[in-house]
Amino acid sequence: MFRGSMVALVTPMHPDGSVDFDSLGRLIEFHIENGTSAIVSMGTTGESATLDEKEHCEVIRRTVEMANDRIPVIAGTGANSTTEAITLTRCAMQAGADACLLVTPYYNKPTQEGLYQHHRRVAETVPVPQILYNVPGRTACDMLPQTVARLAKVSNIIGIKEATGELSRLTQIRGLCGDNFDIFSGDDATGTEFMLQGGNGVISVTNNLVPKAMAEMCKAALAGERIKAEELNQPLLGLHNDLFVEANPIPVKWALAEMGMMPTGIRLPLTILSEQYHEALRQAMHQAGVI
Repeated sequence: MFRGSMVALVTPMHPDGSVDFDSLGRLIEFHIENGTSAIVSMGTTGESATLDEKEHCEVIRRTVEMANDRIPVIAGTGANSTTEAITLTRCAMQAGADACLLVTPYYNKPTQEGLYQHHRRVAETVPVPQILYNVPGRTACDMLPQTVARLAKVSNIIGIKEATGELSRLTQIRGLCGDNFDIFSGDDATGTEFMLQGGNGVISVTNNLVPKAMAEMCKAALAGERIKAEELNQPLLGLHNDLFVEANPIPVKWALAEMGMMPTGIRLPLTILSEQYHEALRQAMHQAGVI
């Protein structure tokens, strides 16, 4: 169902922290016009942790409405409470999202059995396609390939966003789950190689700034055209690195504001990018042809 260059979309905000739906609409059009293959709304990059449940659902609803069936929308609906994850996933399904992305429960460090029970309960309760999301660097919780294989047997769990940056995970998960289970990179720095080795796409932060370049690179990588894919990725290497000099989405929101795509709003406890990183990120943006 999903393939190629997918954007982990920011949630634009006014300086007072309120959601800027006009800018959200402009960003959606930007991605449709430049070949992005799917929008991920309300993931980590969308500041899901600082929006309340009503806001979370409203951003998903408005994103689906603005996309208007021109581009698939994947809604981030994970939580560290199974009940809350079910509520958010149901809300996304009712809003018309094409699938949901559920991060592993963060902070409370469930066991592998707990992870299995959590994701199985959400999937069996809400009949929408669901993608697992493993990012232990942020959650302090690592879903192992064996647990992924157990969950792949649940009919509406269709894939995983694997963000460890460990390419060996791709081989392990593919061997356990087979070719019909989608495996997406959640790590821009290794995304090109991930697809060249058989991954189905990348859910990207860099894509917020350079959707056309990312779409072209992903197309080449998925076609197995290594030299072309690496050449297309070369100008983006600075962004892959410098968009993470402070916690995501701090740098990418600053960069989008520099591009004039949206205001500088971000919610506490996140703050605007520290001045010491401005010049390096500007240079990475220049290298990528953004400014």
